[in-house]
Amino acid sequence: MSAEPDRAHQRRSRQVLAGALAALFAALLAYRVLHVGHLEQSAAFYVGIPAVIAITVALAARPKSALGTTMAVITIGLALSGPLLGEGIVCLVFAAPLFYLVGLFVGLGIDFFRTKGTGVGLLVTPLLFALVSEGATGVTSLPRENMVTVTRHTGGADVEAALALAPRFPPVESAFLRLGFPRPLAAEGEGLQVGATRRITFTPRRSLGIGAPLEPRSMTLRVKERGPGVVVFDVVADTTLARWLDLEQARFAWTRSDLTVSLRYRRTFDPAWYFGPIQRYGLGEAAGYLAETFARAGTTSAS
Repeated sequence: MSAEPDRAHQRRSRQVLAGALAALFAALLAYRVLHVGHLEQSAAFYVGIPAVIAITVALAARPKSALGTTMAVITIGLALSGPLLGEGIVCLVFAAPLFYLVGLFVGLGIDFFRTKGTGVGLLVTPLLFALVSEGATGVTSLPRENMVTVTRHTGGADVEAALALAPRFPPVESAFLRLGFPRPLAAEGEGLQVGATRRITFTPRRSLGIGAPLEPRSMTLRVKERGPGVVVFDVVADTTLARWLDLEQARFAWTRSDLTVSLRYRRTFDPAWYFGPIQRYGLGEAAGYLAETFARAGTTSAS
């Protein structure tokens, strides 16, 4: 009597496993296609891939709960993406919440669709398409140019003298920046005249790929503008932050009591509603770190 239910359970388990493997294959295929099309930083990647996983699970596995199986497949996919695709820890840390969020809503939508009929699907599909299309074309992209500004008290430090020399970087105290972001190690170059350069060496990139070598990272800046109490650096070469955003300019303005650091950058990741606040907060922390670094160095110079 119990043999038939056992066989049905086994068939069901095999179907779910096959559906999960199909979803992982579909996600890998989507990854390759989007990478070839240079859309790996668009919403088509970060919204589209978890949506593809959820839809493939629903169609191929037909589990009792599309949500539960979708979340499990996303977890497996994220765990494999590091060693197989060479992604870094920072990418996974910030991509994972978005993948789970999209998987949650699409999985819930599929389960709800099964109980309420096709009308719900007709309403959800255009919304999903709109979310996926952000950043894929100029028409569907939101404004990308941004700037963050941070001011720190200097306590009478000689900020100008500190900026004229190659900085010595203190330990990074920001919990956010210590999640795995590159840390500055050393700097070369001095002077504040127009054309003067700084070359900053950062900790090397360590991807999670199997046998992946360390990748050196650096940033080169050149003085573009110099005036009383202000100096502006253009970023002319960058292998440090270019994977996450385009840092374009750093502006330092100081008085006897304050130092203001402004970083101008271009957001390169979509969707904007998710990556925009993350990048703005991260650059704000970086600007604060720079302001504190030169304020401390100026205090040493003044003494």
